[in-house]
Amino acid sequence: MKFTSFALALALCTTAASAQMGAMPMDHGSGKASVPSHSLTITAAGRTVSLTMADLQAMPQRTLRVHNGHNNQDETYTGVGLDDLLAKYGITLANGGAHKVYHSYLKAEGTDKYWVLYSASEVMPELHTWDAIVAITLDGKPLQTDGEFKMVAGGERRPARWVSNLSALTIVTLE
Repeated sequence: MKFTSFALALALCTTAASAQMGAMPMDHGSGKASVPSHSLTITAAGRTVSLTMADLQAMPQRTLRVHNGHNNQDETYTGVGLDDLLAKYGITLANGGAHKVYHSYLKAEGTDKYWVLYSASEVMPELHTWDAIVAITLDGKPLQTDGEFKMVAGGERRPARWVSNLSALTIVTLE
């Protein structure tokens, strides 16, 4: 029953996201070159802000060691935790915020229009043992072909929900 409820909730969120965002994911493995990302637009709570590399560098950083199934190598990324970005927009478990967390999701989109969904609860370290970050370095060096920003999640067998050339995060809370 729990799985069925989760699957239904995920399907509803995906349908809502498609209707709200007006886009469907493109073939991430198409080999099409993406325009490198140079800013990150965050839309949440009715407002939109654009963050630069300097903005993300000024935020608390995390290091995430992951296995990249595309190139079969272990990689070390550094960047800002998704939970920290969500907290900046009032989506946190602190101070009785669980209801908002459990009813929120975020869409991460690259410059090639490839996008993925994360539920807000799955990126909260209080609830899961893996981490998701907006990476700004790979192995201590700036990202190259992945633009300035890349969504990276640990604990996934395949990097299907990683987003190269990350350009936008849209945070949605359903009431």
